[in-house]
Amino acid sequence: MLEFVFTAAGGTLAIFVGGGLGDYLLFVGPAFLLALIAQGMVKGAVHRWSRQPLARGLTGAEVARRVLQAGEVEGVAIEVSHGWLSDHYDPRSRTLRLSEANYHGRSIAAAAIAAHEAGHAIQHARRYAPLALRTFYVPVASLGSSLSIPLIFLGAIFTWPTLMLAGVALFSAVVLFQMLTLPVEFDASRRAKRILADSGLLTSDHEARGVSAVLNAAAMTYVAATVQAVMTLLYYLHVLGILGGRRD
Repeated sequence: MLEFVFTAAGGTLAIFVGGGLGDYLLFVGPAFLLALIAQGMVKGAVHRWSRQPLARGLTGAEVARRVLQAGEVEGVAIEVSHGWLSDHYDPRSRTLRLSEANYHGRSIAAAAIAAHEAGHAIQHARRYAPLALRTFYVPVASLGSSLSIPLIFLGAIFTWPTLMLAGVALFSAVVLFQMLTLPVEFDASRRAKRILADSGLLTSDHEARGVSAVLNAAAMTYVAATVQAVMTLLYYLHVLGILGGRRD
């Protein structure tokens, strides 16, 4: 997703813009460690609960359809998406895409992820304001993701602080996008947990714990990505002398 790809690229190039490896690790090192821990949590939770069958015997696609029906949402297509955890909802085409393992899978993990993505479709149908704002903001974030690092890097090479500042401003747009993502993801998980429980798709506390474990671990990846982006932004501001630093 956008946040992971972008912050990884920013982290790779950041040490060359003038702050030094030590300053970079001071700002971004703990956040990077948090991101690694979050990724490990997701892999562990998905691996564990993918081996635990859902008592109802439904596939992820069937769970998503049931959640949409419970939310009184119609007209959403459900398709297969290739790639591990490539699950997402596209509001432009009103299409919910599930990775092959979750589309066909009959596990607690597949149900949790499918219900979460259906939660995004329900948000869209209910005109949930943070989702609408994030969707509207996507082109700005995409522009920032494409241009910010090259501008910062070129500004550092040619000792042109104005160019670096422009890059940092664009980077800020991506940070804002990631911050907008947090309430959207948390709310989708909240809706998923409630509908799965209220509709009877979960039959035991064991299944409810599994759903919570998967969705809570996934939420941590968004938190970690946001923290990493914020700390990288603070590092750039430090390099520019805006935040207790000084460009020589």
